[in-house]
Amino acid sequence: MADNKTADKYEGQQADVFWEGALCIHIGECGQASGDLFVGGRNPWCQPDLTTVEDTVDVVERCPSGALTHIRKDGGPSEAAAERNVVTVVYNGPLYVRGDLQIAGAESSPGVRYRAALCRCGESKNKPFCDNSHQKVGFRDFGAVGSTGDGLESEGGTLEIKAAPNGPLIASGNLTIAAASGRKAWSGTSAALCRCGASESKPFCDGSHKRVGFEAD
Repeated sequence: MADNKTADKYEGQQADVFWEGALCIHIGECGQASGDLFVGGRNPWCQPDLTTVEDTVDVVERCPSGALTHIRKDGGPSEAAAERNVVTVVYNGPLYVRGDLQIAGAESSPGVRYRAALCRCGESKNKPFCDNSHQKVGFRDFGAVGSTGDGLESEGGTLEIKAAPNGPLIASGNLTIAAASGRKAWSGTSAALCRCGASESKPFCDGSHKRVGFEAD
């Protein structure tokens, strides 16, 4: 269920939309979408009855951070995990993760069950999630991925993501990593992903969190 105490609720006859502000990084997939579902400056800014339920679902599920979720009332299917678990390394930005996600400590945020934006600059105040601090600190990494992993693309299944104490994000499960160029660059079943911003092997951890004294916990 998407309904929770921390999300704003926008009711419609065929679907309700929920917005969790703490996860929103204002990418604009909602506001830039055609149609009248989301209109900035309008009160309320989200009005599900001004579009079809199919369009509502489509726009909501574009949100890369999981800040937007929906509950259908027309008997249609709920959101489901993507066929593959994919981490996309964003140019000078976070890690976008889609799939069948199990992020430790995030059980109360239903949106990140399938979509999440994870900090990799080390400065977010909402770790492990991005809060756009990479912009404030001038984080730079263009999102190239040099390693290929085992080279075997695997199907879905649960992807568990845990934060090592003052260390990397540990991803366990079938996983594909896409470079910022869109290239499917790496595949495997386990990866340690840098979240301190200092690794020379981004997006992978190289132990630099120890050298720079990274503290997240």
